[in-house]
Amino acid sequence: MNRIVFEIAKRRGDEARLSRLGLPETDLLSRLAGRRVALVGNARSLSDKTQGAEIDAADIVIRLNAAPMPDPASHGRRTDWLAMSIPVPASVIAARGPDLLLWMTPKRKRLPWRVACASGFALLPAAYAATLRQDLGARPTTGMLTIDLLARSDLASARLHGFDFFASKSLSGGRAAVDVPHDFAAERDRVAALMSADPRFTLA
Repeated sequence: MNRIVFEIAKRRGDEARLSRLGLPETDLLSRLAGRRVALVGNARSLSDKTQGAEIDAADIVIRLNAAPMPDPASHGRRTDWLAMSIPVPASVIAARGPDLLLWMTPKRKRLPWRVACASGFALLPAAYAATLRQDLGARPTTGMLTIDLLARSDLASARLHGFDFFASKSLSGGRAAVDVPHDFAAERDRVAALMSADPRFTLA
């Protein structure tokens, strides 16, 4: 797909055409099979912990959006996958150096061409976000969308770091929970239910 076709598809909301971009979901899930995953959220509370070595010891380290990394002792150094719902600046992506860029939000108009045409790129099907939104009663966060993706895979384990469901707010900004279109209590309850049903998932 060239850029002109891409921009037209975005404006028209042509999900069928956009879905041809990047890795198919089967390939994405196969990369997770049997792997130990560290999913690193952006809660400010992670800065008070020393989980960096544990994060870097995972087979795959996934970070979210601009992925603030204030200290290797708390946050680690590696970024293998970057899951995004915002157009992260090219300079930040270059600094993180991920092998794979995941576009999670169904808001396709936000997707930059430079991300969509990257050699390692995958587009989350919009239907998954729609189902989660219905279940949660609010727009799912990038972290929740990523957890949902991991739950559909045959990964060995998923350890969630930097997830306190906005109790300490986010390193990405100063907004309060009332200022964002998410239901953090609903996401907390959903993750708790997932961990009870699926021992592969644990909260660091």
